[in-house]
Amino acid sequence: MPELDLAINNARYLVTCNSSGEVLENYSIGIRAGEIVEISKSQLNGAINYDASGKLIAPGLVNTHTHLAMTLLRGYAEGVDLQGFLERVWAAEGAIMDGSTAELGTKLGALEALLSGTTTTLDMYLFPEDTHRGAVAAGLRHVAGPIFFDFPGLDGMEWPARIEFAKSWPDKLGKIGGPKVPIYLMPHATYTCSPDHLSEIAALANEINANIHIHISENNRENEDVATRYSRTPTDILKDSGLLNRRCVYGHGVHLSDSDLAEMSGNAAVAHCPGSNLKLASGIADVTKYLKHGITVALGTDGCSSSNDLDMWPVMRLAGYLIAQNSGPQNLDAERIFRMATIEGARGLGMADSIGSLEVGKRADIIAVELNSPHLIPIHNLFAQLVFAAGRSDVSDVFVDGEQVVEDYRSTKLDFSQLQKDVTNRIAQL
Repeated sequence: MPELDLAINNARYLVTCNSSGEVLENYSIGIRAGEIVEISKSQLNGAINYDASGKLIAPGLVNTHTHLAMTLLRGYAEGVDLQGFLERVWAAEGAIMDGSTAELGTKLGALEALLSGTTTTLDMYLFPEDTHRGAVAAGLRHVAGPIFFDFPGLDGMEWPARIEFAKSWPDKLGKIGGPKVPIYLMPHATYTCSPDHLSEIAALANEINANIHIHISENNRENEDVATRYSRTPTDILKDSGLLNRRCVYGHGVHLSDSDLAEMSGNAAVAHCPGSNLKLASGIADVTKYLKHGITVALGTDGCSSSNDLDMWPVMRLAGYLIAQNSGPQNLDAERIFRMATIEGARGLGMADSIGSLEVGKRADIIAVELNSPHLIPIHNLFAQLVFAAGRSDVSDVFVDGEQVVEDYRSTKLDFSQLQKDVTNRIAQL
């Protein structure tokens, strides 16, 4: 019997995203029980053998800010800024969203993400049990968590019920299963959760050893509203509440002052969503400055109702363009951009010890990129090719935890025709 469960052989390029940025040519990967156990120049033999001849093998992409269930509202709120978007979308959600609909939308979003090479998402949405169930059905590594608002919201939960639900979240997550993920609590924003409530969340996070995901400084109006209410920036409020003592992922973080950056250094990462920020005219994050402050910068799509897709390839491209525009083309490093979409995303989530790079001992979250296309030849600079030329249509196969969840451009887990019917029937009620 073969010693390996899966062997990926003959990769033309193996983009490791390890600490030294190694790119290996004509290498193979051996996987056992979902873990990378060998990276070798030799041909390997597994119970399943995947021939990667002519292909580029890379870590799965990590989307650090999204709302997968909102695939059902793609294109529903156009021509508006953030506040207009929220007003329109929250009304639509009130018309159709419940637990089963959130599960359906997340299943569709997870499928879209996986087909484009994203293997891990940090996904903020109501009904997290249902969303997690939908994502796991598609094969995605799905980081979800209880969401918090001061008001009841679509799920009808009053504040005490939110806290009690969050206390039970680790057990609920374990029962649903799926690829291993950390515990997260997800207060929506400093303008929808009071400072007292955020302090309560910080205490709970300490109690259950949870990380934090929250929208912060997405546009100037948000900062102005928070300053009017509390005479502080959103980051000041996080610090005062104790939330910055936990690992904290900022959704967007477009308008962060130097004092904000000094306060967040070390424990916080920015999930940079350039597509959504540009479309809603929220502004342009000064990523180069954030990096100089030692902030981990990762990438995200946001939800489909603002960015319209869950495709991390144009996100990489836009991030690069905006760095060049803001800081000059000499600061545009394609390899760094690709790392933002892989190992830096994993680092931001607190998962760099298990995903984000191809190294022995890490989980086998792996994508295969077909290089045999007119837009991908010739190759003078591999990372420039990945960031500025490759796209989701080039991702042929995807593995999560060593399981092939996309094979030859198709899901191995979901029946798309049935999913399409279910989505069409549900959206008819809008």
